[in-house]
Amino acid sequence: MRTLYIDCFSGISGDMTIGALLDTGISIKFLEEELFKLGIHQEYELKTERVNKNGISSLKFDVLFDDHHEHGHHHHHHDHNHVQEHDHDHGHHHKHGHHHEHEHNHQHDHHHIHDHHHHRTYKDIVELIANSELSDSVKEISQKIFRVIGEAEAKIHGMDLEKVHFHEVGAIDSIIDIVGTAILIDKLAVNQIIASPVPTGSGRIKIDHGIYPVPAPATLEILKNVPLQNIDVTAELTTPTGAAIIKVLVDEFSQSVPSMKINQTGYGAGTKTFREHPNVLRVMLGDF
Repeated sequence: MRTLYIDCFSGISGDMTIGALLDTGISIKFLEEELFKLGIHQEYELKTERVNKNGISSLKFDVLFDDHHEHGHHHHHHDHNHVQEHDHDHGHHHKHGHHHEHEHNHQHDHHHIHDHHHHRTYKDIVELIANSELSDSVKEISQKIFRVIGEAEAKIHGMDLEKVHFHEVGAIDSIIDIVGTAILIDKLAVNQIIASPVPTGSGRIKIDHGIYPVPAPATLEILKNVPLQNIDVTAELTTPTGAAIIKVLVDEFSQSVPSMKINQTGYGAGTKTFREHPNVLRVMLGDF
């Protein structure tokens, strides 16, 4: 039985998932061509590079945005919706308002007004996927993951699911991470997916309603009935998108690698680097 084991010992995010799955041997060109079917390719570019995380060579996946084609800027994944401020593990600190302020400790501040970007609602994104030329199986996986995130946000904010909105560039991040993951999972054609318990990290993060302990409310809501793991890293290790990917895709959880013949491995890098903890997502593909 063709099996994928997701070893999320350092948590999981959308970009780490795509990096790890690509690293099993799938070409970025294939992913680009499939994502092209969404019809929003003019809004982003994909970038991959090999990085070293505490001695582990891993693949870093990023989405680049080019506002009005004046200058491309590196926009890290943040996975979070609504008007939230998040500073979490994968190195993203974004203030989400109409002015997208980048606080990446750069000497040059970017102040971009994203009026030309749509504020995509959950309903908009579901329709975008439904009307695309993607395969039915990719559409189904993508929509399930988006629904899990949408329902969690709707419950926390006390609003209607259809009206949950993904602000500006954040919508593109979420779409690429989720649809990209669905494309790669479909391509791998596995019979079952097993994952390790999920570490969420610790500490506190600032969102629009104040300071909250890790995991963030949406992440915690999504991770109901998912086994968690405590590790001593003060950062947000698992994002809502990462949590939703686990929630939808995983058939069972196992603390140790299942009895399987491993054929391929992949390592997807997070953005932050920890002193004694490799910030990577590891996947193993094999026969059970």
